[in-house]
Amino acid sequence: MSKFELKLPQMGESVAEATLTTWLKEVGDTVEMDEPVFEIATDKVDSEVPSEVEGILVEKFFKVDDVIAVGQTVAIIEIKGKEEKPIEITIATEAVPQAQTIEDEIKVAEDATHTPAAQQTDADRFYSPLVKNIAKEEGISIQELDAVAGSGKDGRVTKDDILSFIDERKSNPQTATNTVVKEAPQPEPQKTLAQAQPNTSAEKPKENISSVASVSANGNEVIPMSRMGKLIAQYMIDSISTSAHVQSFVEVDVTNMVNWRNKVKDIFEKREGEKLTFTPIFMEAVAVALKKYPMMNVSVDGDNVIKKKNINIGMAAALPDGNLIVPVIKNADQLNLVGMARAVNDLAARSRDNRLKPDEIKEGTYTVTNVGTFGSVFGTPIINQPQVGILALGAIRKVPSVIETNEGDFIGIRSKMFLSHSYDHRVINGALGGMFVKTVADYLEAWDINREV
Repeated sequence: MSKFELKLPQMGESVAEATLTTWLKEVGDTVEMDEPVFEIATDKVDSEVPSEVEGILVEKFFKVDDVIAVGQTVAIIEIKGKEEKPIEITIATEAVPQAQTIEDEIKVAEDATHTPAAQQTDADRFYSPLVKNIAKEEGISIQELDAVAGSGKDGRVTKDDILSFIDERKSNPQTATNTVVKEAPQPEPQKTLAQAQPNTSAEKPKENISSVASVSANGNEVIPMSRMGKLIAQYMIDSISTSAHVQSFVEVDVTNMVNWRNKVKDIFEKREGEKLTFTPIFMEAVAVALKKYPMMNVSVDGDNVIKKKNINIGMAAALPDGNLIVPVIKNADQLNLVGMARAVNDLAARSRDNRLKPDEIKEGTYTVTNVGTFGSVFGTPIINQPQVGILALGAIRKVPSVIETNEGDFIGIRSKMFLSHSYDHRVINGALGGMFVKTVADYLEAWDINREV
């Protein structure tokens, strides 16, 4: 038999390490190809790491909460050779005593009914180890699990499906499948995904799950930072320490863009099945500016500047817990507005549901963040390393404005917003930083009110 080293994959261009949050497999367990073996977390995303081979997990090198560097071997999987055949062993067994009572048969049937889904392996429907662990912890029977509608590939039950089922069962207990005669064990409070794995060792609890606020002697509430919160905090400090941040601000008249979007959004949604927000329009404008000024599409590596071939725009998205994640739209300059809208909506939805893949948050070359979502007029965002620029989109507001015409100047109501451009002054001078954001502004101001969608 040969052995395969399962290593921590590259999670992003600026991510060098990750925290192991959950083991989904134990030593001795069979591992299928593409089946998740463990879960990791970085400051950008939580993700499952699948096996690249089929075999048996024979060794684990890290414990929960250990920090692992990219490329380190996390586990060993023993691969069975194709030439090997299972050894047939004949075991002599005694005949089953005929004195078995009817009560014994009833008990066997009753035990089968009470067996948690996670302990049954002969079901025709496939369940991932994570789903089985959650089912086991919550005391969900195989009959209940079989009744859960799966939203995954080929109807597979995902972790979101089973957690939704648990929520519904707790809020409406009368709707739960009741197939047992004796009283069923009461389910424990719903666990998060990182808690679903049984704790078989003296592992410390997860910081972002089980940390409990305390009250100090003077009555102040002390709230421990979550694991992701601490990682993001350090990431922001490192970025400020690395780049010389400079900002340029431009006010933009987006009246034509707003009126056009209001005119076509219903037609667009009916035809494409996608909502048309302002975000894909902004992304299109940024892609145009990056193509015009390719030296904004660079990164710094020591004393070298790396000019990027592809234009991959990161899109900062808010998570339910208040943190931010930055999925990346690859080759954004090659997408039309329909393609951009699809990409934006898809990444935003899966960001909120924590369903992003590691590849979808790496290789970004420039980032856009919408501070206007929270009502901010403008902001001074921190650069997403190792990039050299980030653009903040302010809130769109109706304001009185001077309108210049051939007949003279007038006061009118216009839709306006601020663009805030933070850039790395080590390699981007004020002229380039200013011209770039002005190009974005000019593109938006010159929006064709009669543009076809």
